[in-house]
Amino acid sequence: MDNFAIARQNMVDNQIRANKVTDPALIEAFLSIPREDFVPAGKETVAYVDEDLSLGGGRFLIEPMVLSRLLQEADVDGSDIVLDVACCTGYSTAVISRIAASVIGIDENQDHINIANENLAKLEIDNAGVILRDLVDGYSEQKPYSLIIINGAVEHVPEKLFDQLIDGGRLVAVVKERNDKLGKAKIYNKLKNSISSRFLFDAGTPEILSFAKAKGFQF
Repeated sequence: MDNFAIARQNMVDNQIRANKVTDPALIEAFLSIPREDFVPAGKETVAYVDEDLSLGGGRFLIEPMVLSRLLQEADVDGSDIVLDVACCTGYSTAVISRIAASVIGIDENQDHINIANENLAKLEIDNAGVILRDLVDGYSEQKPYSLIIINGAVEHVPEKLFDQLIDGGRLVAVVKERNDKLGKAKIYNKLKNSISSRFLFDAGTPEILSFAKAKGFQF
């Protein structure tokens, strides 16, 4: 087992399993994706640290514990059509692809998108792709989705994203209102055009600046 494989196993054992993530398929998904391929050159040795990993320009990969818990609470399965918002270099998209029917990642940085699609191709993942879109707008061309995940903290969830969910669909995100020290991971459920939400856990996830600037509907 090479050093990265050992680091990946340690991440799963010490960050993911240790933080109430028990879904076998989800754990296997994290074990199968080489996180070191999704970080900037020179940062491979810190790819598996237990913290948000900066990609520069105010963008980041959220820490594995937060991502894994969001996905477990979302109860992703092989029937899900997923929109992965602010996927950056596509690590979350790759993980989700292992357990969902299909996943579309969106990001605002073309360099990140190129890295994402190169890695998806290298890993022979054929049920996922990453495209350039404004994050707050989602990707309505392929709606509806049964699940939307936002990779980072937001002040609010735009109504446009809820509009792209199927009836019975769900959205997971970390909501961090202005001046709050910690964000609150939440799951939103859509039923007959009504949105309900439930608190999941506290998370110190950094904000996505595009959402901080956006004006939109709030829950």
